[in-house]
Amino acid sequence: MPAAIFDMDGVLTDSEPLIRAAATAMFAEMGVKVQAEDFRPFIGAGENRYIGGVAERYGVSLDLPRAKARTYQLYLDMVPGRLQPFPGARELVQQCRAAGWRTAVASGADRIKVVANLKQIGLAVEEWDALVCGEDVENNKPAPDIFLAAAGRLAMPPAQCVVIEDAVNGVNAARAAGMGCLAVAHTFTSEKLAAAHRVLPDLAGTGMDDLQDVLAMVQT
Repeated sequence: MPAAIFDMDGVLTDSEPLIRAAATAMFAEMGVKVQAEDFRPFIGAGENRYIGGVAERYGVSLDLPRAKARTYQLYLDMVPGRLQPFPGARELVQQCRAAGWRTAVASGADRIKVVANLKQIGLAVEEWDALVCGEDVENNKPAPDIFLAAAGRLAMPPAQCVVIEDAVNGVNAARAAGMGCLAVAHTFTSEKLAAAHRVLPDLAGTGMDDLQDVLAMVQT
């Protein structure tokens, strides 16, 4: 059977506003005032680029491990009670499993964030067939490494995998991996996500027929 590989931030849960708020607060502690739009080019590329890219924009010299640790500390304080799954996210995962598809999470974020998010939204790590995080690969999105690693752990050929993404970096990574890509316009406009095989406005109402359609596009 095929496999569905889910990005996490912006697909399963709307965590980007919280990590942005945490990173903004971290920069503020350093005396640097950053803007929400500063983070946008780095969405989906993992926290190294998400934080490091903004630091470069402002000419800030960072101790990146320390900056990430502080950002995660602030973020994890925000998660309880505020982080929710996107409508339709849990239902689509459940449909995949009921249909016999293998399921994986492939997130450019660090494991501490991935584990906390999945637990909070009721899709805990142990329920997935595979989990790949930013620390597990040398090159994060838009490189294909993270999706290829997920396919390897699932023992699935790339052409049998459909990636569900929300970010331009993630769509480009999925296409570079030779996988089908279903994009949801949670974070970027449909026009920005046009490189995906199919773009839907959200996951509400998305079902196995949508994933099967994308899979057929890859295999023809």
